[in-house]
Amino acid sequence: MEEMLLFGNILHDPKPPRKYRKRLLTLDDLTDKELRARYRFGRNSIIRITDIVRKDIEHPTQRSQSLSAEMQVLVALRFFACGGFLQVVGDTLGIDKSTVSRCVQKVSDALNAKADQFIKWPSVQRKGDIKQGFFDNGGFPGVVGCIDGTHVRISAPSHDEPSFVNRKGYHSINTQAICDHEGKFTNVVARWPGSVHDSHIMRCSQVCTHLEESHLSVQDGLILGDSGYACRSFLMTPYLRPTEPCHEKFNKAHMKTRCCIERTFGWWKKRFNCLHQGIRMHPEKVCKIIMACAVLHNLAIEMKEPMDEYDNEIVNNDDLNIVFRGPDEGRIVRDHIARGFFS
Repeated sequence: MEEMLLFGNILHDPKPPRKYRKRLLTLDDLTDKELRARYRFGRNSIIRITDIVRKDIEHPTQRSQSLSAEMQVLVALRFFACGGFLQVVGDTLGIDKSTVSRCVQKVSDALNAKADQFIKWPSVQRKGDIKQGFFDNGGFPGVVGCIDGTHVRISAPSHDEPSFVNRKGYHSINTQAICDHEGKFTNVVARWPGSVHDSHIMRCSQVCTHLEESHLSVQDGLILGDSGYACRSFLMTPYLRPTEPCHEKFNKAHMKTRCCIERTFGWWKKRFNCLHQGIRMHPEKVCKIIMACAVLHNLAIEMKEPMDEYDNEIVNNDDLNIVFRGPDEGRIVRDHIARGFFS
C-alpha cells in the first residue's frame, strides 16, 4: 500500500524525487539507426560534435546533478531535430524545460563561435573542384556557388513586429545561403527580418563586398541566383524573356545547376525540423539556432551522414516570380556566356 501511494504521488508531482525520474538515454543505449532517428547523427558524429564544443559547454564543477557535455549536445540535437516546444522536448527526455533551454542556448553559442571554421568561402584550389562538380551536375561553366533565401518561421516578436512579416503573411527570419555542388554551405547570413528582400540581403552582405572587390573575370567564378537578384558580373540570373535559342539553353542549364541550393534547403530543413516547423523564441536566439544548424549541416556532409531519406523534399519555386527591379550590369557577361557556351 505504501508503494502504491508513493507511486500515485509521483504521477501528480511535476517534479518527483530524482530516483524516480526517467533515466537519460546515453549513446551506449541506442544503435546508430536509433541515434539518427532521434538526433540526426550517428555515434561517431555525435562524439565529434561534442569534442568540438566541449570546452565551451562543460561545467567547471563536477556536481552530480550537472549534465555532461555529451548529454547537453544530445538535448540540443533533439530540439534541432524535432523542433516544437521546449517543454515537450524536456518531457520526452525527462528533464526540465529550463534545462533544455540552457542546453540549446549553450550548444548554439558554441557552434556559432566556431562557424568560421566550418562555413567558409572556397579557396582557389577548392573552386576548381566546385566548378567541375557544378558543370558535371548541370552543364553550367565556371560556377562556384548557388545562392537563395529561405524563411524560418518564428513567433511574433514583441519589438518591431511588422518587419518580421514576410510576403506570405507569417513572421520569419529570411536566411541567405550559398552552397557548393555537394550541398555544403560556403556562406550563410541569418539576421534579417522576414520582410527584407533577398536582393537587399545580398547587397548588404560581406560576400557581396568581397565579390565586388575581388571578382575580375569569369575565371574567378560565378554564383547563380534566381530572378529576385540583380544580374551582376559575378552573379548570373536567368533570362526573363529569352529571344534566342542560346538563351533557352542558358536558362535550362542555369535551372538544372541552381536547383542544388533548393535541394540543400530541403535536406537542411528535413534534418533539422525546427527550421521547418518554426522556432518559438526571441529573434536573436533564433538566428543563433539557424547558424548552429548550418554548422551541423556542413559537419553532417563532412562526416558523410546519410541523406537518402531527405531526397524527396518538394522544391518551392515561388521566389522565381519575384523580379529584381534595378541595374543590370551583368547583362553583357550573361550574353557572353550564353553565346559562347550555349550557341
